[in-house]
Amino acid sequence: MSRLSPEELRELRTIHIHAGRRVDSLFAGNYRSAVRGHGMEFEEVRDYSPGDDVRHIDWNVTARTGQPFVKVFREERQNTVILVVDVSGSTKVGSGGADGRTDRRLQIARIAGGIAYAGIRNRDQVGLVTFSDTVETWLSPRRTRGHVWHVIQTIFEARGRQRGTDLAAALAFVARMQKRKATIVVVSDFLDTGTWTRDLSTLAARHQVHAMMVHDPLDLGLTGMGLVEVVDAETGWTTLVDGASFAADHDPDRRVRALRRCGAHALAIGTSDDAWVALQGHFASMGRRR
Repeated sequence: MSRLSPEELRELRTIHIHAGRRVDSLFAGNYRSAVRGHGMEFEEVRDYSPGDDVRHIDWNVTARTGQPFVKVFREERQNTVILVVDVSGSTKVGSGGADGRTDRRLQIARIAGGIAYAGIRNRDQVGLVTFSDTVETWLSPRRTRGHVWHVIQTIFEARGRQRGTDLAAALAFVARMQKRKATIVVVSDFLDTGTWTRDLSTLAARHQVHAMMVHDPLDLGLTGMGLVEVVDAETGWTTLVDGASFAADHDPDRRVRALRRCGAHALAIGTSDDAWVALQGHFASMGRRR
């Protein structure tokens, strides 16, 4: 039996029924430009022409014929996309978003599900890692349609068995499992206070890394709410605070700057934002740069 709530089932049906239209119309073309295959595959040799890159001269053929020849390469179109999805306790917190029911977890599922669907359209291999303070799920990359739908459903059904967050362990796991160059998409609130920046920098040095940072107005504090009993979603610690003096040190802009310093292509998406439109802008910008 499905563990999804009625609202989550409705979101999953939206992905199934409407994502094709929304992904294609909003960001699929830009996704293809920004997340296209890496590397080049040798195709043939041809006569050298003035202006050709001398680094592509085939010296063996040139020596045999006495005439300069260059290698012609074809871009490898197939790409591998690994989704790294945060399912820790903090993702279950949110102020409701524009529709009154969107917490971080639901917004994370929309973002990751939309990118997985774009992977179907681009014929990419798609894999999935979900994590809390441990790696909870690993689905190795495959390119079948049924597999990608399994990835999407797993994202929406994800319930962290643990409440804590260990982003460094998840990133190190991806680095071990994915040796060939790939596109890594980390979807998280990035509220982990651990030392994960080195792992992210290492991953970004080898792969193309997109960091989708999901935030909520509660990240900026509880100013104006009076006395409030707060519970840490990851530790279970409870305390009474004065909202007027409580300002959380979780500024979204600061988190985005930290991600970019690590070499990731970072995007902040709020729980009140339209995730599809935000992804459109991100991938359009990436496509223009490429």
